[in-house]
Order: sequence, then structure tokens, then C-alpha cells
Amino acid sequence: MKLDNKKIFKTLNPNKVWVPILIGLGIVFGMFYFDPSVDAQTLKGVFDASAPYVILAILVIVFRDAGYVYRIREITQRELTWTRSIYVIILWEFASAVTPSVVGGTAVAIFILNKEGIKLGRAISFVMVTAILDNLFFVIGAPIILFFAKGNIFPNSQVLENQLENSLQAIFWISYALYAAYSLIMALALFYRPRVFKWVLIKIFSIKWLRKWKHDAQEYGNQIIEASKELSGKKLNYWLPVIAATIFIWSSRYLMLNALISAYVPLSVENNVIVFARQVIMWIVMMISPTPGSSGTAEFFFGQFFTQFLGNYTFVTSIFWRLLSYYPYLILGAIFLPRWIRQVFFKKKTTSQE
Repeated sequence: MKLDNKKIFKTLNPNKVWVPILIGLGIVFGMFYFDPSVDAQTLKGVFDASAPYVILAILVIVFRDAGYVYRIREITQRELTWTRSIYVIILWEFASAVTPSVVGGTAVAIFILNKEGIKLGRAISFVMVTAILDNLFFVIGAPIILFFAKGNIFPNSQVLENQLENSLQAIFWISYALYAAYSLIMALALFYRPRVFKWVLIKIFSIKWLRKWKHDAQEYGNQIIEASKELSGKKLNYWLPVIAATIFIWSSRYLMLNALISAYVPLSVENNVIVFARQVIMWIVMMISPTPGSSGTAEFFFGQFFTQFLGNYTFVTSIFWRLLSYYPYLILGAIFLPRWIRQVFFKKKTTSQE
């Protein structure tokens, strides 16, 4: 596999931070202008937040990111130092923040790990493992949390009923089926029959109107075989920490919003479960967003999903939520990227010349 450095650096461009920021601001100003329930008094509501819960929300984010750093270090079998793991996660999150959610930052993550000194085949296997684990959390965890939510997962929103009717439920279940199928196929390909997977892939792309992608399919099959070799023979003491870290990461991602909503309104145990479950639904909606980092989409759907709990605090909480969970990665990425490029490219060149 050859990484297209030009495409990668086109994604890893600090100037790209302005696109999602402008989209997000545009949606926020649109909501402020067109929604009669949002006014200057509503904005003052941001100061009504309970400080302990806001601090808890921030701590949950910090712990979540620490979980990401720990997981990538364990997945790479501690080949990365703590410092290099932090760089990898910040740049990976930055890539995800400046690309449409449906695209993601997979290719960028492989590139970053490779430039950190991890061989390409191993880098591919490590990124594939993270993708499968993340998908499996959703595939296995979603039915469990939806069961505890007792069916109160789809919001009663007039806007959603008018625009989507029952499409939201259809989008969720279709997406769930696709994620489950993808996770099963990739797990079988990586851990059971990688060569069979490659053979099937080549056969599919030998069809006349798919033939122009046959070489790419063959290349992808080779990557799967190489990744499978890397992962074969890994024992339980390798998998348990990364699985536990994955559960911790995604639980923290959702619990942060629970803490933030609790900063404005008290939530019962049942409502905490419903808020948690609705984030699973909203995550699927955000995953198919065409905008970078789901900018605009996230702010809009937040109101539809959580106004039932927040009432007049919905608008300020949505802004607060994005300020804590999204925009920091744009800023950190723009700061850390030039430093990482100097460390990885220019220092290595200087060393090789000496």
C-alpha cells in the first residue's frame, strides 16, 4: 500500500479549522435568529450551570482522552511512548474534526502511525483493530442500552416528524445493520479467513462495471492479509486492556453530556439512561453528516433530541457541548500539527544527513 502524502497533508491542514467553525457558527446564528424562543436572556442562561457538574463534564473529557492515549499505546504494544501517543491521538482527532464524519480519519491515522516509526502493515492492523472495536461497542452496546431505556430513545420532535417522519428510526436500524454486517465481515477477514476475503473481493470487483477498482480491491485484500498476520496469536492479555479501554472511551464520550445536562437540570436515573441512549441514536445521524466533524448537523439535532430535558437551556447547552467536545481538537490540532511535522520530517532529515 502506498500512502498519498499530498492527500494526507490536504486533510492535515491547519487552515481547514475555519470550515467547520464557520458552518457551526452559521447554524448557531441561524437558530438564534429564526427561533423565537432564543433571545439575549436565553444566552445569559449559560451562567446558571452548576459548577461541580461542569467540572465533572470536563474531567470526563480528560479521562476519555487519556483512555484514547492508553488504548493506542496498548494496541501498538507500547511501541509508542506516552508523548508520541498523545501526538497521535490529537492529530487523529483533528483529522476526524476537519473531515466529514462519513469519511473519518482512518487513512490519516495510518499515515501518522507510519511516520511515528511503525511499519505500514502494522499501522494498518492497529487502525483496523480500533475501527472494529469502536464498531463492536455500538453493535453490542446499543441493544443493551436501548433495552434499559425502555423504548424512549426516539425524540418526540415536531420538526423531525414533519421533515423525517419515521425516517429517523429507519436510518438508525439500517445503519445498525450495516455496522453489524461490516464488523462481522471485517472480524472474519482479520481473524479467520483473510485469503478467502481477498478472493471474494477480487471476484466482486472483476464484474465489468466494477473492474476499474479491481487493483484497489486487490491492494486492500493484501492489507487485510498483512494485518491478519500481525494480529494472529495475540493473547487475552493483549485484548482485555484494549477492549476495556474502548468501553471506557465510548462510555465517557456519552457520559460527558449527561454531566453537562445535569449542570442545568436535575436528571433522574431513568432520564440519565434515556439521555445516554439518545446519544447513540444521534451519533448515527452525525456519522452520515456530509459536513466536517458534523458541524451544523450536531447543533441542529442536539436541540431535537434533548429539548425535552433542557427546555430553555437547550440552546446554551448545545453550544457548551460543542465547545467542550469538538472545538478543542481543532485548536489543539492546529497547534500540534506544525510541531509534529518538524519533529517527524525535519529532525529525521537532519539526523540522516549527519
